Amino acid sequence: MERRHFLAVTAAALASSGAWAQASAEIASQAPVPGSLRVAARNAWIWGLPLIEMAEQRAARFGEGVRPNTFQHQRALVTAKGQFVTTPNNDTLYSQAWLDLEHGPVTIGVPASGDRYYCVPLMDMYSNNFAIVGTRTSGPGARTFTVIGPNAPRKDPMAIRAPTNAVWILGRTLVDSEADLPKAHAFQDGWSIQGPQARAPKSFAKRSAPWAHYFSSVQDLMNESPPPATDARMLDSMAPLIQFGKTFDAARYSPEQIAQINAGVGDAANLLGQVRKTALVRNGWSFPHQSIGNFGEDHDYRAAVAIGGLAALPPVEAMYLRASGPDGRGFDSAQSWKLSFTADQLPPVNSFWSLSMYRLTPDGQLFFADNPIDRFTIGDRTAGLKRGANGSLDIWMSRTPPGAESNANWLPSPAQGPFVVILRAYLPKPALLGGSYQVPAVQAA
Repeated sequence: MERRHFLAVTAAALASSGAWAQASAEIASQAPVPGSLRVAARNAWIWGLPLIEMAEQRAARFGEGVRPNTFQHQRALVTAKGQFVTTPNNDTLYSQAWLDLEHGPVTIGVPASGDRYYCVPLMDMYSNNFAIVGTRTSGPGARTFTVIGPNAPRKDPMAIRAPTNAVWILGRTLVDSEADLPKAHAFQDGWSIQGPQARAPKSFAKRSAPWAHYFSSVQDLMNESPPPATDARMLDSMAPLIQFGKTFDAARYSPEQIAQINAGVGDAANLLGQVRKTALVRNGWSFPHQSIGNFGEDHDYRAAVAIGGLAALPPVEAMYLRASGPDGRGFDSAQSWKLSFTADQLPPVNSFWSLSMYRLTPDGQLFFADNPIDRFTIGDRTAGLKRGANGSLDIWMSRTPPGAESNANWLPSPAQGPFVVILRAYLPKPALLGGSYQVPAVQAA
């Protein structure tokens, strides 16, 4: 999801390793003295953000009456009315489930998919995709697999071990058109989960909560989902504030210490602001960092993605590129825009590509906008697109129809205000993954 304006905040934070390292060094040079409570607060806020966002997503699902270890299938493609998640796509149906592995393994079944793309990503509470079952990894045949918790005995040698007992599945099933929905539904209906019954977990603080509630929740979530050993250095820096296995007590801090904590939280916000400005940009398109979806020790970037695109897939599964205008800024509906592909310049993918239009909210979230033709995406499956005599493809982005000859290729922009354009490429080919393919720049029409 593709959640929280997947690239509105985050794609601008998608950086090459070189640019990322340079930005990290610049940020580090401005940091407070290591070992201080201020540093601990900054690092703990950044490090704990994925836990907070994952817990909020989990609470939202269970608040709708959904139980652990059950699938919840989206049955209609997202439109302007759908705002349950930011930066939604209009290409796939989502199937989601929260697994609770504390009391035993869970077995998941998926039917044969034929030539239909699908994926079943398994995410731990730190927002890493530790396994993906689907078209790329498993092929089109039916598949049954078992997921076990981090400390469970491995009775099945083929079982997938989860790093945390709580696991979020956000599956995607490709839909070619509205007419294809019944077949897509039949495929979804074949998904199954078998596992022990579990209770919905308690709720935790949101990102906007006061620092005492925020860090108390981070502490509890950390204890619920023990951090990986690779985070030892980061955990050491957080020790003056929170430690694994401990209980957070906000009352023990003096006014002077609370001032340090508040300063550290402010530092975290500033750090994320700098992260968002760091990007690998080609022809005005921001490319994802290679660690997206499996972040390792890239905690700053992981936090930025948690805000801007929770549940992001790794690049080998899907790439999400955000466009900027000729001046490096965003787009506004007051101007008309055009994206032109030559016949041999269409995005190189093994599954599908699409271009989606989003209105940009004041707080940076992205949603589809109402428009007279109810079109939110154009891509390689869009019926009726008009090509040039040489096979070229022009996509027009404007708030009013571009004209009779171009209306078939019209991607309506919002009636007013700023908008964001996202290119999705599922199962990208090496040319796109490696950077040799260049997406054409969006030009003023």
